[in-house]
Amino acid sequence: MTRFDRAGACRLLRSPVSNGVEYPVLSRSGRVGRLIVLVCLAALLRLPVALAADEAGSPAAERAFTVANGSYSLSAPEGWQRSQPRSRIVETEFAVPSEEGLQPGRMTVMGAGGSIEANIDRWFGQFGQPDGSPTKDRAAIKKLTIAGCKVTLVDVSGTFRDMPGGPFAGGKTIERPNYRMLAAIVETPAAGNYFLKFYGPGVTVAKYVDGFQSMVEGIVPAS
Repeated sequence: MTRFDRAGACRLLRSPVSNGVEYPVLSRSGRVGRLIVLVCLAALLRLPVALAADEAGSPAAERAFTVANGSYSLSAPEGWQRSQPRSRIVETEFAVPSEEGLQPGRMTVMGAGGSIEANIDRWFGQFGQPDGSPTKDRAAIKKLTIAGCKVTLVDVSGTFRDMPGGPFAGGKTIERPNYRMLAAIVETPAAGNYFLKFYGPGVTVAKYVDGFQSMVEGIVPAS
């Protein structure tokens, strides 16, 4: 029988035997916080204590999200804050901190139709260049395979034609110079294409280039 002393605020007691199998029962003495209970469970299941500490509501848990109807898991970079989606077509949204005086960055996650090329061309059309040159000539595109999904990465910058209310809200367009967008199109085998778009002031996006790429490359099938 495994026990934790009272100083540990919890102990495992022997439970009745069912079909010859002994099941442990977790009891608590005094005021035991949720984290202590999870630590006890982690010890029982021989899981790392750090996993138990990552309980719902923690910063790491808030950054975790899924795509493709829960089929794949990702985690946003540290410091990003989950926010209420501005549009009903956006499944998950994060606000990204910027330097004082600058607009915060924004990342949206949604499923959508259309070809990969058509969507990329639409993104290029959202950016203009000061010298009038084609945006696609200054963009970078990279293709990867991650967790069995084809992934297309896009890096584009220029003057962003922002539509805060969304393309279907009928609002005015705000031109935001020196903006940049990092985007990933994830082609899932069974649930269609998912689009992750992170855009904001160029200096803000530059700060999180590695974080965005690590997030995308960290896609794993959800357990």
